[in-house]
Amino acid sequence: MRIGVVGTSGGWSSELLADTVGRATGHRLLIEMDKVRLDLPSGRCIYEDTDLSTLDALIIKKIGAWYSPDLLDRLEMLRLLNERGLPVFSAPLRVLRVLDRLSCTITLQSGSIPMPPTTITEDVDHAVAAVREYGRAVFKPLYSTKARGMTIMEAGPDPRDLRDLHDRVAAYKADHSILYIQKTIELEGGQDLGVVFLGGRYLTTYARCRTNGSWNTTTADGGRYAAFEPPAEVIAMAERAQALFGLDFTCVDVALTASGPYVFEVSAFGGFRGILETSGLDAAQLLLEHVRNCLSGDTPMEPAA
Repeated sequence: MRIGVVGTSGGWSSELLADTVGRATGHRLLIEMDKVRLDLPSGRCIYEDTDLSTLDALIIKKIGAWYSPDLLDRLEMLRLLNERGLPVFSAPLRVLRVLDRLSCTITLQSGSIPMPPTTITEDVDHAVAAVREYGRAVFKPLYSTKARGMTIMEAGPDPRDLRDLHDRVAAYKADHSILYIQKTIELEGGQDLGVVFLGGRYLTTYARCRTNGSWNTTTADGGRYAAFEPPAEVIAMAERAQALFGLDFTCVDVALTASGPYVFEVSAFGGFRGILETSGLDAAQLLLEHVRNCLSGDTPMEPAA
């Protein structure tokens, strides 16, 4: 069986998954999408000396090293292969719906999933009004991971603070046409959760903990992973959130607050390291087993929505 892994060369989780697939099948292929050629209408999709359309399946671990709108176009290339019969995990059309932060948010809101108060606008004055209403807010790029490009803004009582806030928002707007603004919330215990699902079934949960006074908990800013056993209602909420997207492997980011649990987002790909460090589970091996079960018919593959 020839299963390709779409990922990033040198990326820890991409290399781990490619190694796992290679050991199990005797065929290791890590595919970097910026080096792929798609020919139409033939549908030949060439990476190095392999036509991806001739593989038995693809697993998407990462679609690029950095989140950007370019990743949507890479997914469209894989969508053609998928719609012409190549099994892809997760289906590109499903990943497309979650990769854009705004698309993910609208889907979660339409599904009545609790989220922190959020404003979306292209207008600087509306953005300033939102920050004043929230008191303290985080501006999030529509394409980012591990809090990259996110900025905290606050509204002070002095009129000079308001002018400074307006200038800061305008400067941010110069690089982000759509302003995605979310009220900052106090995390219980200074941590948030990654609630993990495989094939739509709950797998495990880990916590990301602040360690150095940073406003966020990501490991890129000094956060650390810790084991965590969430209450049943948190798992149930996260399960409802991930079910809206139908991804084969994902992690739902959940915040525990005094007002109850909130979902930040559903991950397009999910992480492996936090799972391994906190539960000892080998997510790469488990994902491969899920894929092989789907290909053998032991686990039915649902058509992409």
